[in-house]
Amino acid sequence: MAPEMYQDEILLSPPSRRDVTPEVWRDYVTKRATAHRRCAGCAVLDACLYRAVVEVDVSGFLACTSEAERRRMRRDLGIEVQVDSSPYGTARVGGGPVDHAEVVSARKAHPDETCRQLADRLGCSTSTIKRHLRQEREGRGGGAVVTMERPSMTDVLDAFDRLDTSRRV
Repeated sequence: MAPEMYQDEILLSPPSRRDVTPEVWRDYVTKRATAHRRCAGCAVLDACLYRAVVEVDVSGFLACTSEAERRRMRRDLGIEVQVDSSPYGTARVGGGPVDHAEVVSARKAHPDETCRQLADRLGCSTSTIKRHLRQEREGRGGGAVVTMERPSMTDVLDAFDRLDTSRRV
C-alpha cells in the first residue's frame, strides 16, 4: 500500500489536457498509470470498487477509477450516491463531521490553498473537502442519503469493464 501515491494532488484533482503543459500531462498520465497498476493488483479491488461506486461518494483516484469514471458508472447503473451529512452517516477520517458551510467558507477565505491544505486546516480528509466543493458547484450544498436498489457486484464489475480505462494497464 502506498497512500502517498493516491493522495497526490494531481490524482485528486486531475488536470484537463488542454489546460496544462505537455510535461504536466505526462506526469499525470504516468502517476495515474502507476496507481492503476497498483490498484489492479490489489486483493480487495472488487470490494473497494463496489464501495466507491455504490456506497460512498469519494473524491480522487480509487479502485482504478477517477471521480468522473465512477459518476459514469453510476449513470450506467441508474444509481445516485449522496453522502449523509449527519454524525451517524458515512465514516470519514478525522475528528467528526465537517459542516458544508465551513468548507465553503474556508475555500473563500483561502482560495489559493490546495484541497490537502484545506483538509489539514479543517481536520478532515481531502476527499471530504473535494466532495463538499463539488456539491457546492453542483448546487447541492450537502445532501441526504438517497435510497435506491443497490446493483449487484456483477453489475458494478460489468459497468467497470465498459470503461475505456479498464482495458488500459
